[in-house]
Amino acid sequence: MSAQPVQMKAVQYRAVGAAPEVVTVERPEPGPGQVLLKVTAAGVCHSDIAVMSWPAEALPFPLPLTLGHEGAGTVAALGEGVTGFEVGDSVAVYGPWGCGSCLMCAQGKENYCLRAAELGIRPPGLGAPGALAEYMIVDDPRHLVPLGDLDPVTAVPLTDAGLTPYHAIKTSLPKLTPGSTAVVIGTGGLGHVAIQLLRALTPARVIALDVTEEKLDLARKVGAHEAVLSDADAAAKVRELTGGLGAQAVFDFVGAPPTVATASACAGVEADVTIVGIGGGAAPVGFGVVPYDAAFRAPYWGSRAELIEVLDLARSGVLDVHVETYGLDQAPEVYERLHAGRINGRAVILPNG
Repeated sequence: MSAQPVQMKAVQYRAVGAAPEVVTVERPEPGPGQVLLKVTAAGVCHSDIAVMSWPAEALPFPLPLTLGHEGAGTVAALGEGVTGFEVGDSVAVYGPWGCGSCLMCAQGKENYCLRAAELGIRPPGLGAPGALAEYMIVDDPRHLVPLGDLDPVTAVPLTDAGLTPYHAIKTSLPKLTPGSTAVVIGTGGLGHVAIQLLRALTPARVIALDVTEEKLDLARKVGAHEAVLSDADAAAKVRELTGGLGAQAVFDFVGAPPTVATASACAGVEADVTIVGIGGGAAPVGFGVVPYDAAFRAPYWGSRAELIEVLDLARSGVLDVHVETYGLDQAPEVYERLHAGRINGRAVILPNG
C-alpha cells in the first residue's frame, strides 16, 4: 500500500469574487532544484485584495490559488541538486521570480524579468502557490535570502513592504539633499517603512499623508517630521510647509485617483513622483500640466540585491516594522480588517505558530 499524502492547511482564493478560505490540501514535495519551506511567517498585503477584485477575464492564472507573496520559513527539505542551504536554515523568500537568464535577471532585477509573462512564471501568492500555508515550495534557491538572527515575524514584511519602498526611494536619492522634502502618501504597510528608510538614507524632511489620526500617529512614531490628513486640502498644506515650492520627491503608496492627484499637486520643479500603489490612479503628464522637468515613475517590487540590502538595514537597527500577528485560521478575517483600513502597519500570519 502506498503511504497517504501528508496534509496541511492553506489560505486559498478559490473562486472569482469569493472571500479567501482556510482549506486542507496536500503538502507539496520539492522537485529537482526546488526547496520546501516550513513557513514561519507570511505577510498580508493590499495587493492580494486587488487581485481578488479582478474579474475572471483579468485573472492571468487559474484558481484555486494559495495566497501570500511575503514569506519566511525554515528549510524543511531540499530537492535534488540544491546546494547552498541546509535543512533548518532560516530564510526569507524573494518574491518577484523571473527566468534567471535574461538581461534583467542577470542583474538580479527579476522584478523586471523580460520573459516571465512568456514563460508563465508568477510570484508565489500571485500565481504560484504562496506563503499563507504551513509549507511552500520555492522554485529555486536563488530566491532565498538567509535571515540569520533576524526575527522572521518582523523581517517577513521587508520582502515586499520593505523592498518595494526601498527600490522606489533609491532612484530619488540624488534629489533628497539637505533642505529637500519627501512626501509619503499612505503610511500603512509600505508607507511606514518608507518613512524609516527616508530618515535612515537621506537628510530630507519627511511629510506623511494619511486618512486617519491613528495612521498619522504611527507615521510620527516612525519618524515623519510632519503628518497631514490626506484630504482635498493636503496638497495645499504641503505647499505651505515647503514655502510654496513643493516637494523634491513624492511617493504614493495608495495609487488611487485622489492620491495620485494629490501626489502630482505636491510636486515641485524637477521632482520625482513615484506611484507605487496599485489603486488604479493615473497622472496626466505634459508641458504646463506638471511642474517643469518633473519625472513620473511606476516601479514594481525590487531586485534580489536590494532585498539583501534591506535586510542588512534591518540588522543595523534602523527599521522598526510595526506588525500585528494572527493565526492561519484568522486570515480571512485579517483580509476583511485590511480592506476596512483597520490594520495599523503590517499584518503577519504565523501558519505554524
